[in-house]
Amino acid sequence: MIGPHSKLTLREVTADNLGVVLALEVFDEQRNWVASNARSIAQAHFHQEAWFRAIYADEVPVGFLMLHDENLRDEVRQNDYYFLWRLMIDKRYQKLGFGRRAVRLLIEHVKQRPNANTLLSSFRSGQNSPEGFYAKLGFKRTGNEHDGEIEIGLGL
Repeated sequence: MIGPHSKLTLREVTADNLGVVLALEVFDEQRNWVASNARSIAQAHFHQEAWFRAIYADEVPVGFLMLHDENLRDEVRQNDYYFLWRLMIDKRYQKLGFGRRAVRLLIEHVKQRPNANTLLSSFRSGQNSPEGFYAKLGFKRTGNEHDGEIEIGLGL
């Protein structure tokens, strides 16, 4: 049985695990805060800079994340920031620390990327906003807003 001490890994989304990744869902009241995995994966296929992974606890898929990484594009970029574009943990596996641990794994991945100085993300303010979750990980408001979302950043 998976729990807070399960080994967490970020794994490629493949034909073999696509169905279970697409079946992961957040609670109804969280649907306004994060896009479905189907939408995220579809968007990723049209953006060279998208790096996405399923979040596994032991051998069980429990979530999904997607990183905006300009350094994946064909043309050479010298960006020193990366952007956590999507993060979701299935409603059955929330409150077990998987989201926090997945972001930490992502941070370690980003630190290995070229010119990595900052990991950015964003959120919409309001009731049940994820701002507190990100604040506990060290993210701070940058003072920027984009399309109604508040930008936050973490120095690497």
